[in-house]
Amino acid sequence: MESILLLQQEKKIVFSMLSNPLKTLTKKEWLLWLASLAAVIISNLATNDLDLLTLISALLGVTSLIFAAKGSVWAQFLMIVFCILYGIISFRFHYWGEMITYLGMTLPMAVWSAITWLQNPSEENENEVAIQTLNKKHIIGLIISTIIVTSIFYYILMWLDTPNIIFSTLSIVTSFVAASLTMLRSSYYAMGYAANDIVLIVLWVLASLENPAYIPVVVNFAIFLLNDMYGFVSWKKRELEHALIQ
Repeated sequence: MESILLLQQEKKIVFSMLSNPLKTLTKKEWLLWLASLAAVIISNLATNDLDLLTLISALLGVTSLIFAAKGSVWAQFLMIVFCILYGIISFRFHYWGEMITYLGMTLPMAVWSAITWLQNPSEENENEVAIQTLNKKHIIGLIISTIIVTSIFYYILMWLDTPNIIFSTLSIVTSFVAASLTMLRSSYYAMGYAANDIVLIVLWVLASLENPAYIPVVVNFAIFLLNDMYGFVSWKKRELEHALIQ
């Protein structure tokens, strides 16, 4: 009987975590989301060579970041789709590092994060994931794993003769750290992604110098940077509120 009740309770929590995240957005968050969507659409339509795949991936990415700021597991589901689309975009420009990073690393880690977030709802609000404070074990493990992953991917990029290999390697470092912090449910996940956004802005500016069609990608990541900074502020605010309750 107890096992049945426990199973029912777990199902209730999962359903709560999967509830419509749009219902939890504040007026400020609605404004940020809609303004970001508008900026993405305008920047992509302004180019002479509209790439529908880039536009769709950017819209999904912005929405994912807004949901992530709310601690909604839907952010991870959207991130999975974004990784696939971004991997295709990177493949077309021969940014092998980006393609391998997002398809071979960020995507599976987003799946893992989705599972982890579903298993750890917040006590204050079951619609949100519980925030975890990093300990020494987490930090040491993150440093060691980052060094290993970066070393492996760097040699793969060299073998593939990847353009702008330094920035591609930096993208791997920041992507892995950001994805790991997301999986660990740390509020610093957003700072990791913000650092990755800066690297990607540089990376795609270099690509745009060869092909102006990639200018919208630069704008997209600039908007991502703004949303990631909001995500950090949002998680820190929620972390502070939880500490006051405790």
